[in-house]
Amino acid sequence: MMKHVNQPDLRKALRNVDRAIADLRRGLPVIIQSDETTLVALSTEMAFDEEVANLASLAGTDPCLTLTSHRANVLHIKPTGEKTIRVSIDRWMDAPLMRALADATHDLDQPFRGPFTRLKGKISDVYDASIKLVKLGRLLPSTIVAELTAIDPSVLAKEEDLLLVTAEEVFGYDENSAFGLRPVAVANVPLQASENTRIQAFRPLDGGLEHLAILVGDPNRHEPVLARLHSECFTGDLIGSLKCDCGEQLRGSLKAIQKEGAGVLLYLAQEGRGIGLINKLRAYKLQSDGFDTIDANERLGFDADERVFRPAAEMFRHLGFKQVRLMTNNPEKVEGLERCGIEVTERVEHKFPSNTHNELYLATKRKRSGHYL
Repeated sequence: MMKHVNQPDLRKALRNVDRAIADLRRGLPVIIQSDETTLVALSTEMAFDEEVANLASLAGTDPCLTLTSHRANVLHIKPTGEKTIRVSIDRWMDAPLMRALADATHDLDQPFRGPFTRLKGKISDVYDASIKLVKLGRLLPSTIVAELTAIDPSVLAKEEDLLLVTAEEVFGYDENSAFGLRPVAVANVPLQASENTRIQAFRPLDGGLEHLAILVGDPNRHEPVLARLHSECFTGDLIGSLKCDCGEQLRGSLKAIQKEGAGVLLYLAQEGRGIGLINKLRAYKLQSDGFDTIDANERLGFDADERVFRPAAEMFRHLGFKQVRLMTNNPEKVEGLERCGIEVTERVEHKFPSNTHNELYLATKRKRSGHYL
C-alpha cells in the first residue's frame, strides 16, 4: 500500500492503473514494472495468437501463462507456495487453449488437458500485480506475460505507445481510490419502503463506478446508526433472481430502517462479491454443474470474496457516522469495517427464508463462510 502520497502523485498513480486496465480490456499489452522485474502483460481472456506472438516480439523473450494458485490447483498443477503460478507455454498450447485454461466453465467440456510444465523458482511480486490488474478489470485472473531483460521499459513504452505502470501503483489501487471518494450528487428519492429518503452518490478518485448512500429519515450522527452494506446484485436486486437472497436483503433492510425511523444503506459497486457481473454469471454456470458458490469462485481463480471495505468506511465518515449497528449475517463485514476505523457497536440479525434455488447457496455461506444463518 502506498502511504503519504500527495494528491497529484496519487491521481497520477490511479490514472496509470486505470489506463492499464482499459488497455488490457481491449486486448492490448501493458508494461508492469517493479524493482526486481519488468513484464509485458496481456489478459489471457482477451488474447489471440497474433497478440501472443506480438508480445513475444516486443519483449524479446518467451512468454509464459500465469494462473492463481486456486486455478492451478483445479488444473492439477502442483503448488509452489506462491499466490501466482507460472506455466510454460509449450508448442501445443495456442491462444484458444490458454483462454480455456483461464475459464473454468470449459473444464467439463475439455476434461483431459495437460500435462503442464510449471516454471519453478521464486518469482517477483510483479507477477501478482499482473493478476491484480486483470481482476481490477473484471477479467478472468490469468495473464500471458514476458519478462523484459534487455530492453529499457521506458523506451519500449514510448516507441510502442504502451502503458507503463508500477507494481506499487497496482497494489495501492484499492486503498488509495477509496481515499478519493467525493460526493457528486444528492437528491430526494421517495421509495416504497420510505418516502423520506435521499440518495447521495460518491465517485471514486479513479473515476470508476459510483457507490450510493441511501439515507432514510434524518439519522442522529451522535448515536450508532442502523446501517447495512449491500453489494450491488443485478440479478437479485433488479430482476428477482432466486439463486441468492440479495433482493430480499435489500428490500428487507430498507423496511427495517424505516421501522427504526432512520438509518443508512450503502449500495456498493462490488457486483458478485467483487468479481463483476460477467464472472458472476460464469460462477452461476459452475454452480449449475454442481459446485457451491465458494468452489465456483475459486475454480475461476478468484478468492471466495474479493470485496474491499475501505470505500464503505470512507462513505460513513463523509456522512458523519463513526459508529454503526450493522445489519448483516457476515462476520467479515463487521471485521472489515472495524479494520477501516468504523466501530460496529452491534450486529443486527438480517436473514430470510431459503427457497429451492438458493438452499445450497445459503448453506454454503453458513458452513464455509461462517455466516450467521
